[in-house]
Amino acid sequence: MNKATYARGADLHIQLDRGAKLSLSEQIRVSISRAIESGLLAPGTRLPSWQALASHLGVARGTVQTAYERLSDAQVIETFRAGGTRVAPRLRTVAAQCETPRVGEFMRAYQEMNAGPAIFQLGIPAFEALPEKLFARARSSNLLKVGCISSLLYPDPRGEFELRREIAAYLAIARNLHCYPEQVFITSGYVSGLGLALQVLGLCGKKVWMEEPGFRVTRKGLELARLNIVAVPVDSEGINVGYGIDNAGDAALAVVTPGQQAPLGRTLSLRRRLQLLEWAVASEAWIIEDDYLSELQLDGRATPALASLDEGNRVIHIGSFSKTVSPALRLGFVVAPPKLTNAFSEVVATLAPAPSPLLQIDMARFMRDGHYIRRVRRLKRLYRAQRDALCQELQMRDAQWLGAGLAVLLKLPEGASDVEIVREAMTHGMAPSPLSAWFSCPSWTSPGLLLGVATAPASHVAKSCRRLFEIIDRYQ
Repeated sequence: MNKATYARGADLHIQLDRGAKLSLSEQIRVSISRAIESGLLAPGTRLPSWQALASHLGVARGTVQTAYERLSDAQVIETFRAGGTRVAPRLRTVAAQCETPRVGEFMRAYQEMNAGPAIFQLGIPAFEALPEKLFARARSSNLLKVGCISSLLYPDPRGEFELRREIAAYLAIARNLHCYPEQVFITSGYVSGLGLALQVLGLCGKKVWMEEPGFRVTRKGLELARLNIVAVPVDSEGINVGYGIDNAGDAALAVVTPGQQAPLGRTLSLRRRLQLLEWAVASEAWIIEDDYLSELQLDGRATPALASLDEGNRVIHIGSFSKTVSPALRLGFVVAPPKLTNAFSEVVATLAPAPSPLLQIDMARFMRDGHYIRRVRRLKRLYRAQRDALCQELQMRDAQWLGAGLAVLLKLPEGASDVEIVREAMTHGMAPSPLSAWFSCPSWTSPGLLLGVATAPASHVAKSCRRLFEIIDRYQ
C-alpha cells in the first residue's frame, strides 16, 4: 500500500461529553465522520488503532471498536491487516458536498407563493379551522381497531370506494358531471392528479396548449414531463381556442381551467367549449380540465364541468378539496374517461397509490352527512361579503380593478413592478400575487396585483388596503 498520511488521536479533535444523551461510541463515530466530510481526513489517511485512540480518549477499547465497526459498515473507513484502518476512497464530488444545496428559482418562487397565511393570499380558504367533525372522525375511525380485517390488507390504490362513490354523486349534482365510482381516482391534490394524468398519457415530446396567463406550477409540471408548451392567450371568453388551432393544431394535449380561469377568473364560453371538444376529437388530442375553484362561483350557480359535455371521452377532470376544505389535507381526485380507466388503474397500483385511507373514509362521511355542501354554501356567502367589502375600499380610492374569481385584479400603472410591490407587502403581513408571474411571454405581460378574497377578512380590509396603497404609491 502507498505511503499515506497518519492521523493521530489529537488530530481528530474528538471531544466527549459523558453527560450527553449520545453514547460515547456514537460521539466518536460522529466526530470522525465530520472530520472526513470536511476534508480534514483525506481518503487514504490512516487512523489510529482503536486501542491507541481508546487510550488517548480515556475510554474503553470496546467503545472505540464499536464506533469503528459502524464507520466500516457505512463504508466510510476500510480495515487492512498490515495497513491498519484508513479513510475509504471517495468521489471528489461527494467529498465536496459540504455546503447546503441552494434552493432553485422555481422552488423559491413556489415557497413565496405558499408562504403565509397572509392577507390577500391566493389558493387557500378563509382563516377558519378545519371542520372539527372531520378530524374528530379521523381520530375515532374504526379502520385500525383490533379485529378489523380491512386494516390487515393493502388499501385499494385507486382510493376508498366509499369516497369515490360520494365524489361521483356530488359531481353529478354540483358539476353536472355524471360518472361511475370506477372512473374516480383519489389523489394527493391537483398537482398529484396532474402528474398522474401525464404519466398515463405519456406524451413526451408532444405539443401542449397552456393558458396565458396560467398557473406556474402547471407550467413547470408540463416542462418536467418533457412537453413542448404553446402559450395560448386568454380573453373574455376564456382560452382562445382558434389561436391554439392556428398556431399548434397538432398539439396532443390542452390544459385548461374552464370553470374560473386561473388567474383571471373568466369562464370558458359555451362556444369555445364546443370548439375545444371538437378539436380534441378531430385531432385525437386530450384535454386536462383543472377544475380550479370548482363550485366556488360567487355570482350564481357554477358553470357545469367541461367534462359534462365530453361525448368523445377526451377530457380528464381534476378536482381537489384544497379550496373548499384545506390544502393541508392534500386530497383530490381525477375523473378518467372510461377508455382510460384501466391505464389509470395500472399506474396508481404501481407508481401512485391513493393517500391515507383513514382520511378518505372520514372525508366520505363528511360529504355523506351533508357537511361538505353546507360548508361550500357558507364559504360562498362569506367570500361574497369579503369581496364586496374589498371592492368598496378600492372604489373609494378610485382604483382600477376587475373581478377574478376568488380574487380581485388590481391594475397598476405601466412600468410599476408588481413583483417588488408584493415583496414589500409581504413584510407587512400581506401576500397578493403579482400578475406578471403568471405569464410566460414577457411581451404579453401587464403589471397587476391579484388580491385574494378568501384571506381578506372584512375587519382587516380597510387597514390592509391603506398600507398596500402606501406601498404602491412609492413605486409609481
